Amino acid sequence: MTSPRAPVTHASPVVNAALVAAAAAIVGLVIVVPLASVFAEAFTGGASAWWVALTHDADTRHAIWLSLTVAPVAVVINTVFGIAAAWLVARFRFPGRSLLISLFDVPFSVSPVVAGLALVLIFGRQGLLGPTLAWLDWKIIFAWPGLVLATTFVTLPLVVRELIPVMEAIGPDEELAAVSLGASGWQVFTRVTLPTIRWALLHGIVLANARAMGEFGAVYVVSGHIAGVTDTMPLRVEKLFQEYRTPASMAVASVLAGLALVTLVAKFAIERRLESEARDLATARAQDAGHP
Repeated sequence: MTSPRAPVTHASPVVNAALVAAAAAIVGLVIVVPLASVFAEAFTGGASAWWVALTHDADTRHAIWLSLTVAPVAVVINTVFGIAAAWLVARFRFPGRSLLISLFDVPFSVSPVVAGLALVLIFGRQGLLGPTLAWLDWKIIFAWPGLVLATTFVTLPLVVRELIPVMEAIGPDEELAAVSLGASGWQVFTRVTLPTIRWALLHGIVLANARAMGEFGAVYVVSGHIAGVTDTMPLRVEKLFQEYRTPASMAVASVLAGLALVTLVAKFAIERRLESEARDLATARAQDAGHP
């Protein structure tokens, strides 16, 4: 006996139009207008003035370079960690597994400022490891390594959270078959696992890079806000704005906004690919089970 279907309700065209108009108004007011104002303010003096603001200030050039070096390093660390952690969680059952999965979300639940303060209390001169680091002459806080640590912390869940559901959905059958045929661990990863998770992995990398580029709170605490030394692009935007150098501030902000738009396009394309692979996987499983 078939279960009764839930009744299908149809909203009137007036209600549909009102909802669409409300959604468009909210998106336009909250996202489109502020984003457009950033670009409009950045190019008030023309493209030449925008370029001068980015290239003729040594502190601004250093902030751009610092962001373009800190973010990729943090993303690489999180990519390696994310693959290993997702494989561990998806392929094994062990005591504390649920707790470990919950710990992955700690950077989402903890304020970035609190995370930065925690790093200072551990690696700062008066912190837990401060005397040891001073004896080794290693500088973490108010230096490039501290920026990498803070950025890595706030972006840690993005890759692993993308990979866990994909690896669980795929299952270990193909990997076990490759092992039974004599493949090494590296061969199983590069020829079996990686091709099946590549789009989810790329999606997590794109999100992690976008988060790393725009991080402010944790980086602000561990950087010391030293111009030309530890200022990243978000910190440089804030400092220029406080100095009433609005066009220069908006020029740097436009670079971050442009990176965000590129990330949005890449995210959309990858999500379309993930949806296509999910449909293909569902179709293949249905055929294996003998269903049309």
